[in-house]
Amino acid sequence: MINRQEQLNHILRYKNTPELIKVITGVRRSGKSTLLQLYRAQLINEGVSESEIIHINFEDFLYREINTADKLHDYIESHRSKVSITYIMLDEVQLIPEWEKAVNSLRLNRKNDIYLTGSNANMLSGALANLLSGRYVEIKVLPLSYEEFVAFQGLPEKESADIEIFNKYLLKGGFPGLIDIAAETDTIREYLNGLINTIIVKDIVSVGKVRDVDILLKIIEYAAMNIGNYLTASKISGYLVSTGRKVTADTVDNYFRLLEDAFIFYRAQRFNIKGKSLLKTNNKFYIVDLGLRNILTGSAGQDYGASLENIVYFELLRRGYKVFVGKYDDLEIDFIAVKDDIRIYIQVSSTIIEEDTLARELRPLKALDDNYPKYILTMDKLPYSDFDGIWHVNILSFLTSPECIEVGNSHTKSL
Repeated sequence: MINRQEQLNHILRYKNTPELIKVITGVRRSGKSTLLQLYRAQLINEGVSESEIIHINFEDFLYREINTADKLHDYIESHRSKVSITYIMLDEVQLIPEWEKAVNSLRLNRKNDIYLTGSNANMLSGALANLLSGRYVEIKVLPLSYEEFVAFQGLPEKESADIEIFNKYLLKGGFPGLIDIAAETDTIREYLNGLINTIIVKDIVSVGKVRDVDILLKIIEYAAMNIGNYLTASKISGYLVSTGRKVTADTVDNYFRLLEDAFIFYRAQRFNIKGKSLLKTNNKFYIVDLGLRNILTGSAGQDYGASLENIVYFELLRRGYKVFVGKYDDLEIDFIAVKDDIRIYIQVSSTIIEEDTLARELRPLKALDDNYPKYILTMDKLPYSDFDGIWHVNILSFLTSPECIEVGNSHTKSL
């Protein structure tokens, strides 16, 4: 069992907060269930009795008879401790119809400390949002970071700078289940194919009652091919029509919402830096794991620059940033990363060795008229260098040494 200490620490911060329901979300097989198991083990190590922990995985046939909200409520009530706090862990709870009513009722008892997991974001909308009204906290889980990928394979820290190891990460992706699987390409492909099929069937088609699965697959493939590009529903609809498939922009938009709800694609909104406003059109999308992209597109390693951009985007999310795409007049900044009073600007490029490429990447950052930190991240092994206040950082250093980007500054403006 992979010990993801940083994720575990996040949950531990909310231990013994019965007023809040802790909702652990993320794409299927990203490690949510393992995280609950780690938390359970941590509680026992701290002296909590096993009788004070109720852990149910609703995908386990053992709990097949708990199939309604009433049965869920009755089971918890009959098994919880009557004298001390009970830690209630419900894995994939969205499989139980009207589960939110049972959970909300259990929450009223201040001796119940509740933790949920789910593989679809719609569990945080609708009835749950109305019932809980701000009484929950979302803990987001992503596949393994590059630093975790290196550590969990038992490689020494110095190996993190090895380009061959990084290329394996680009190929396999970071799903924890792949760590113990042999490195043969066929085995990796079979695992990821099974995963994407499971996600499509259980977390998209079933949840969204999708009728035209073929159109859904074509939208997924198109989006995977175009990570880091500006996408609109009308653009995707136009592409599908050109291939002989008739589909409206509204249908594409609805299907894309389902893909986001299943945590396969993440949307980076555009922010108008001069106008200080979010733009509604031409968002960019990034795929939760490059291993999935390789399966969907059938071509590993293509669009190297886009893959690097994808990795940087999710690393920023892991570090707690909100990430936007920047617009400044007719110039584009790859990422604006915002956290509390911190804002940083980032350009991502595979290399800036060529003068024309360097000039192109510097241009939008130089145009900005504020003093927030600015960086160019590349795969170049250049000395830590400064281009008129714009710092160059190697991407592998960025991924394994958060301190290489100095984020502290005195500005307090926010988006």
